[in-house]
Amino acid sequence: MSAAAGRKVSPLRGDGVDLAAAAEQFLSTNRIGNPNTHRAYASAIDRTATVLGASRLLAEVDDDEVGAALTQLWGERAPATWNRNRAAVSSWLTWCATKKRWVAPSVPGDVERRRETPDETKAVAKTTIHRLLSRRDVPLREKALWRMLYETAARAAEILALNVEDLDLEGRRAPIRSKGGAIEWVYWDTGTAHLLPRLLRLPDGTQRTRGPLFQSERRPVPARRPAAADICPYTGQARLGYDRARVLLEKYAGLNLHQLRHSAATHLGDAEVPLQLIMAKTRHKNPRTAMRYTRPGSEAIAAVTEHLAPPRRRH
Repeated sequence: MSAAAGRKVSPLRGDGVDLAAAAEQFLSTNRIGNPNTHRAYASAIDRTATVLGASRLLAEVDDDEVGAALTQLWGERAPATWNRNRAAVSSWLTWCATKKRWVAPSVPGDVERRRETPDETKAVAKTTIHRLLSRRDVPLREKALWRMLYETAARAAEILALNVEDLDLEGRRAPIRSKGGAIEWVYWDTGTAHLLPRLLRLPDGTQRTRGPLFQSERRPVPARRPAAADICPYTGQARLGYDRARVLLEKYAGLNLHQLRHSAATHLGDAEVPLQLIMAKTRHKNPRTAMRYTRPGSEAIAAVTEHLAPPRRRH
């Protein structure tokens, strides 16, 4: 008998770990930035594991399958969306291989990051937004969310992360956690202020006082039950997710969520609000970045065109 044949072979570490368990351990043991970022990572990893087969063993999945799953889920999406979700899945699989020493696939080399072009999101005319927010066929939840996104000029992930107990209804403001993790304030106006009490009202006439501000339509199934902080204690419904909110705005208006923030900044610029105040409202730190979001809209361009008209004759 050869030495190799007589040597005892040790089983690979983690060879019995399935994708669902690997995802759960990664998300529960890693502090991934702020809660918004953690929620985005959880969504990307959960969706990828579902496409691959959550009950499959981690060691049985190969690199090409990971690449195919990413392409299926986000291959047709914008470069920024592709890069964000690709990075989340790559971080997860790298952690499995390097930190846990599990046999794990990786994002294949040919599934590369994509070049992100400067933001070319188009602002929507103010009249278009107000028509959208007055439509009778738009549900209350969507109307409140879109109005709040427009009036606060906040990022969608920040507003979706709000809890009822965060709201200062009298002051028309709420604290949010920014990209860098700092606590900042967003402010809304009369339109949002009128809708929020209706959104918080329960069937028995009482008001919700805690839990996610924006809830999903249904209770989550046990297999996909989110963290307790993301479930309403009154209705049992989960927090509304970014992807669902995105789909609904596209369905009703053919717009994306960022266009509401972009439009708000553009309309402030059209109103000749100083750049410093626009930066404070949108919470941009770099003036060059803020200026990119404040290009004059079509209504402002149309208005200044009047100055090129010939002088009117006096009768």
